[in-house]
Amino acid sequence: MLRKISLGSVAFYLGLTITLVGFWAYFTDRATLNLAGFFYGIPILLIGIALRTAQLKPVPYSEPTADNVAAVRDRYATETQSQIRDDVTRFRYAQEAHLIESFESLGMSPTDEERPLLTSIREALTDGAYTLVLEFDSPLMELDVWLAKQDKMAEFFGPDIRIEIQQPEEEYVDLLLISTRAEVTAEATQATEAPKAA
Repeated sequence: MLRKISLGSVAFYLGLTITLVGFWAYFTDRATLNLAGFFYGIPILLIGIALRTAQLKPVPYSEPTADNVAAVRDRYATETQSQIRDDVTRFRYAQEAHLIESFESLGMSPTDEERPLLTSIREALTDGAYTLVLEFDSPLMELDVWLAKQDKMAEFFGPDIRIEIQQPEEEYVDLLLISTRAEVTAEATQATEAPKAA
Protein backbone atom coordinates (compact mmCIF):
# COMPACT_ATOMS: atom_id res chain seq x y z
CA MET A 1 0.00 0.00 0.00
CA LEU A 2 2.81 2.44 0.86
CA ARG A 3 4.32 2.09 -2.60
CA LYS A 4 1.10 3.58 -4.02
CA ILE A 5 1.63 6.78 -2.01
CA SER A 6 3.60 9.66 -3.48
CA LEU A 7 6.37 10.60 -1.07
CA GLY A 8 6.61 13.90 -2.91
CA SER A 9 2.97 14.72 -2.16
CA VAL A 10 3.30 13.65 1.48
CA ALA A 11 6.37 15.84 1.97
CA PHE A 12 4.78 18.73 0.06
CA TYR A 13 1.56 18.84 2.06
CA LEU A 14 3.31 18.17 5.37
CA GLY A 15 5.82 20.93 4.67
CA LEU A 16 3.07 23.29 3.53
CA THR A 17 1.05 22.63 6.67
CA ILE A 18 4.01 23.18 8.99
CA THR A 19 4.99 26.34 7.11
CA LEU A 20 1.45 27.74 7.35
CA VAL A 21 1.47 27.00 11.07
CA GLY A 22 4.75 28.93 11.22
CA PHE A 23 3.16 31.94 9.51
CA TRP A 24 0.16 31.74 11.82
CA ALA A 25 2.49 31.58 14.82
CA TYR A 26 4.46 34.56 13.51
CA PHE A 27 1.36 36.77 13.26
CA THR A 28 0.09 35.66 16.68
CA ASP A 29 3.43 36.23 18.48
CA ARG A 30 4.17 32.59 19.27
CA ALA A 31 7.92 32.73 18.80
CA THR A 32 8.78 29.09 19.54
CA LEU A 33 6.09 27.68 17.24
CA ASN A 34 6.98 30.28 14.64
CA LEU A 35 10.64 29.24 14.62
CA ALA A 36 9.81 25.53 14.48
CA GLY A 37 7.32 26.12 11.67
CA PHE A 38 9.83 27.90 9.46
CA PHE A 39 12.84 25.78 10.47
CA TYR A 40 11.12 22.47 9.65
CA GLY A 41 8.32 23.47 7.33
CA ILE A 42 10.19 25.24 4.55
CA PRO A 43 12.88 22.53 4.05
CA ILE A 44 10.24 19.77 4.03
CA LEU A 45 8.15 21.80 1.58
CA LEU A 46 11.15 22.24 -0.74
CA ILE A 47 11.95 18.51 -0.53
CA GLY A 48 8.34 17.73 -1.43
CA ILE A 49 8.46 20.05 -4.44
CA ALA A 50 11.72 18.45 -5.62
CA LEU A 51 10.33 14.91 -5.23
CA ARG A 52 7.09 15.76 -7.03
CA THR A 53 9.07 17.26 -9.89
CA ALA A 54 11.25 14.14 -10.20
CA GLN A 55 8.60 11.48 -9.59
CA LEU A 56 7.45 8.90 -12.12
CA LYS A 57 3.86 7.84 -11.55
CA PRO A 58 2.81 4.18 -11.33
CA VAL A 59 1.34 2.65 -14.46
CA PRO A 60 -2.29 1.57 -14.08
CA TYR A 61 -3.84 -1.82 -14.68
CA SER A 62 -5.81 -1.76 -17.92
CA GLU A 63 -8.24 -4.27 -16.40
CA PRO A 64 -8.75 -5.81 -12.95
CA THR A 65 -6.96 -9.08 -12.24
CA ALA A 66 -9.38 -12.00 -12.01
CA ASP A 67 -9.24 -14.21 -8.92
CA ASN A 68 -8.21 -17.30 -10.88
CA VAL A 69 -5.35 -15.37 -12.51
CA ALA A 70 -4.18 -14.11 -9.11
CA ALA A 71 -4.23 -17.68 -7.78
CA VAL A 72 -2.02 -18.90 -10.64
CA ARG A 73 0.25 -15.86 -10.21
CA ASP A 74 0.78 -16.61 -6.52
CA ARG A 75 1.87 -20.12 -7.40
CA TYR A 76 3.79 -19.77 -10.65
CA ALA A 77 4.92 -16.15 -11.18
CA THR A 78 8.66 -15.84 -11.65
CA GLU A 79 10.82 -13.50 -9.61
CA THR A 80 11.27 -11.26 -12.64
CA GLN A 81 7.53 -10.99 -13.28
CA SER A 82 6.90 -10.10 -9.64
CA GLN A 83 9.73 -7.57 -9.59
CA ILE A 84 8.53 -5.84 -12.75
CA ARG A 85 4.94 -5.72 -11.51
CA ASP A 86 6.06 -4.24 -8.20
CA ASP A 87 8.42 -1.72 -9.80
CA VAL A 88 6.08 -0.29 -12.42
CA THR A 89 3.06 0.01 -10.10
CA ARG A 90 4.78 2.25 -7.54
CA PHE A 91 6.13 5.76 -7.55
CA ARG A 92 9.73 6.01 -8.70
CA TYR A 93 12.08 8.96 -8.60
CA ALA A 94 14.73 10.47 -10.87
CA GLN A 95 13.70 8.26 -13.81
CA GLU A 96 12.26 9.38 -17.12
CA ALA A 97 10.30 6.23 -17.87
CA HIS A 98 9.54 2.77 -16.51
CA LEU A 99 11.87 -0.05 -17.57
CA ILE A 100 14.31 2.40 -19.12
CA GLU A 101 17.35 0.35 -18.08
CA SER A 102 15.82 -2.82 -19.52
CA PHE A 103 15.22 -1.24 -22.90
CA GLU A 104 18.70 0.22 -22.98
CA SER A 105 20.13 -3.24 -22.28
CA LEU A 106 18.00 -4.72 -25.06
CA GLY A 107 19.15 -2.07 -27.53
CA MET A 108 15.62 -0.69 -27.89
CA SER A 109 16.22 2.83 -26.64
CA PRO A 110 18.16 4.64 -29.39
CA THR A 111 16.64 8.00 -28.35
CA ASP A 112 14.16 9.19 -25.74
CA GLU A 113 11.62 9.83 -28.51
CA GLU A 114 11.93 6.36 -30.06
CA ARG A 115 11.86 4.44 -26.79
CA PRO A 116 8.50 2.67 -26.26
CA LEU A 117 6.46 4.05 -23.37
CA LEU A 118 4.82 1.67 -20.90
CA THR A 119 1.23 2.88 -20.51
CA SER A 120 -0.44 0.08 -18.55
CA ILE A 121 -0.22 -3.55 -17.51
CA ARG A 122 -2.60 -6.44 -17.05
CA GLU A 123 -2.44 -10.02 -15.79
CA ALA A 124 -3.86 -12.90 -17.75
CA LEU A 125 -3.56 -16.61 -18.48
CA THR A 126 -2.02 -17.89 -21.70
CA ASP A 127 -2.97 -21.54 -22.16
CA GLY A 128 -3.30 -21.72 -18.39
CA ALA A 129 0.11 -20.11 -17.71
CA TYR A 130 0.45 -16.91 -15.69
CA THR A 131 1.15 -13.98 -18.01
CA LEU A 132 2.21 -10.44 -17.21
CA VAL A 133 1.24 -8.23 -20.14
CA LEU A 134 3.14 -4.96 -20.57
CA GLU A 135 1.23 -2.55 -22.80
CA PHE A 136 3.37 -0.05 -24.71
CA ASP A 137 2.79 3.01 -26.81
CA SER A 138 5.35 2.46 -29.56
CA PRO A 139 4.72 4.89 -32.42
CA LEU A 140 8.34 5.19 -33.56
CA MET A 141 9.47 1.60 -33.11
CA GLU A 142 8.14 -0.83 -35.70
CA LEU A 143 6.77 -4.26 -34.79
CA ASP A 144 9.63 -5.84 -36.76
CA VAL A 145 12.13 -4.39 -34.28
CA TRP A 146 10.19 -5.94 -31.39
CA LEU A 147 10.02 -9.32 -33.11
CA ALA A 148 13.74 -9.25 -33.87
CA LYS A 149 14.43 -8.85 -30.15
CA GLN A 150 12.06 -11.61 -29.02
CA ASP A 151 14.72 -14.24 -28.32
CA LYS A 152 16.94 -11.71 -26.57
CA MET A 153 14.00 -10.65 -24.39
CA ALA A 154 13.35 -14.24 -23.35
CA GLU A 155 16.95 -14.54 -22.28
CA PHE A 156 16.95 -11.12 -20.59
CA PHE A 157 13.73 -11.63 -18.60
CA GLY A 158 14.32 -15.34 -17.91
CA PRO A 159 14.69 -17.89 -16.59
CA ASP A 160 11.32 -19.62 -16.84
CA ILE A 161 9.92 -16.95 -19.18
CA ARG A 162 8.51 -17.28 -22.67
CA ILE A 163 7.94 -14.13 -24.71
CA GLU A 164 5.11 -13.32 -27.08
CA ILE A 165 4.64 -10.01 -28.87
CA GLN A 166 1.29 -8.78 -30.12
CA GLN A 167 0.08 -5.61 -31.80
CA PRO A 168 -3.52 -4.94 -30.71
CA GLU A 169 -3.63 -1.79 -32.85
CA GLU A 170 -1.28 0.39 -34.83
CA GLU A 171 1.45 2.08 -32.78
CA TYR A 172 0.71 -0.10 -29.74
CA VAL A 173 2.53 -3.27 -28.71
CA ASP A 174 1.74 -5.82 -26.00
CA LEU A 175 4.73 -7.66 -24.53
CA LEU A 176 3.62 -10.92 -22.94
CA LEU A 177 5.90 -12.38 -20.26
CA ILE A 178 4.60 -15.92 -19.86
CA SER A 179 5.72 -18.07 -16.96
CA THR A 180 6.83 -21.58 -17.87
CA ARG A 181 7.10 -22.70 -14.24
CA ALA A 182 3.91 -24.76 -14.45
CA GLU A 183 5.39 -26.64 -17.43
CA VAL A 184 8.65 -27.25 -15.55
CA THR A 185 6.73 -28.47 -12.50
CA ALA A 186 4.62 -30.81 -14.65
CA GLU A 187 7.72 -32.24 -16.32
CA ALA A 188 9.41 -32.79 -12.96
CA THR A 189 6.31 -34.53 -11.63
CA GLN A 190 6.15 -36.82 -14.65
CA ALA A 191 9.83 -37.65 -14.35
CA THR A 192 9.34 -38.53 -10.67
CA GLU A 193 6.29 -40.67 -11.34
CA ALA A 194 7.73 -42.53 -14.35
CA PRO A 195 9.95 -44.96 -12.36
CA LYS A 196 7.00 -45.78 -10.08
CA ALA A 197 4.86 -46.62 -13.08
CA ALA A 198 7.63 -48.91 -14.37
